[in-house]
Amino acid sequence: MTIYLIRHGQSEFNAEFALQRPNDPMIFDAPLTDLGRTQAQQASAKIADLGIRQVIASPMTRAIQTAMHVFGGDHPITIDPRMREKLVHSCDVGSHPPLLQKLFNHLSFDHLATHWWHGDPALEGRIQVEPDEVFLTRARNFRAWLDTWEGEPLALVGHGTFFVELAGHHMENCEIHCYRP
Repeated sequence: MTIYLIRHGQSEFNAEFALQRPNDPMIFDAPLTDLGRTQAQQASAKIADLGIRQVIASPMTRAIQTAMHVFGGDHPITIDPRMREKLVHSCDVGSHPPLLQKLFNHLSFDHLATHWWHGDPALEGRIQVEPDEVFLTRARNFRAWLDTWEGEPLALVGHGTFFVELAGHHMENCEIHCYRP
């Protein structure tokens, strides 16, 4: 079993936060920048010979866009909210399934809850930081599921903090890391 982790390309949040740190630029569910799209297209050439047959992506816009640029229409892409980033900043607040469906009409979002990211839906629009223990439990549960994977070579397209917790490896934008459970 081979599993590859791919961190999303540079997002609009990443670019602005680097300039404004420590201030949150308030870009919710940030899409990729032009550089992020280029990074994803460059990663596409690197995965060509890895034998990947299935892709699972976080429902965050930047992860879905990265998966689409890296894999095009050649691989089935499944959306899994367990792989979302730890909610700390505006970019980690997700978009509702109807909007995601409109943006990515060839993918399925029917299995997502209306409010699939961390937080109380009654307080939507606010940044509700995900407690460490909630995040760590989610990451451990996903790792336990992943450790039972026996299918074809798999790619996970997701986020830096989640992948650090999953694999203990800090990843740059669009880095590809071979995960060994």
